[in-house]
Amino acid sequence: MRSTLSVILITYNEAASIAACLESVAWADEIIVVDSGSDDETAAICRRYTPHVHVTNWLGFGMQKNRALALATCEWVLSVDADERVSTELRAEIDGILLAPEADAYELPRLSTYLGRPMRHGGWWPDYVTRLFRRGAARFSDVPVHEALLVEGRTGRLRVPLIHHPFKNLAQVIGKMDSYSTAAAMALAERGRGAGLASAILHGFFAFLRTYVLRAGFLDGKLGFVLAVSNAEGAYYKYLKLAERGGRLSG
Repeated sequence: MRSTLSVILITYNEAASIAACLESVAWADEIIVVDSGSDDETAAICRRYTPHVHVTNWLGFGMQKNRALALATCEWVLSVDADERVSTELRAEIDGILLAPEADAYELPRLSTYLGRPMRHGGWWPDYVTRLFRRGAARFSDVPVHEALLVEGRTGRLRVPLIHHPFKNLAQVIGKMDSYSTAAAMALAERGRGAGLASAILHGFFAFLRTYVLRAGFLDGKLGFVLAVSNAEGAYYKYLKLAERGGRLSG
């Protein structure tokens, strides 16, 4: 028999995209949503698809996802984000795994779009992410940003990509860059790390070089360049904010 599947996700002000995400996983046996106090229609939209909508305070990405995981009751878990979509082809592949799993967790290739266009270079493809796992065999790292799934056991790999729409316009790029760089700077500061202006400049420069040249982002044309610049800005501001926290921008 096919194993049962819980889909888990965390949300905050995702009214514009959450319905499409939930529609793509409506076939799951259970959907668990942990919302961080959205002040738009996110929670109301989620309740159209599942009764398991829990509104709580924000703890950080890793801890918030562990909250959702703790509420799951099925044999297997699929973790998705509000800006991700599960295609019918990926559903079919996941159903095959649930019929006869050969591992405790599975990586999925993730195909991300940038301003509406799929990006296949610059380190964005295939961008394997571990999202499907046997409940009890994995948990998320307790970090505020860039959380990882920690798996006990064997990890396999799926073929069909998870579709990801992180940035529909430049306003979203700038907004996420600001929030992510702040959270990342705080995490570095908590680990005792420091930075100065020179460090911020160098990290920004190497982020551009890595994205545009070393990972062939130039093959994605104009948007490949724009993506490389935004990656550079994200790295630059992360370490600049770290320098600011350490009082190293005065004088």
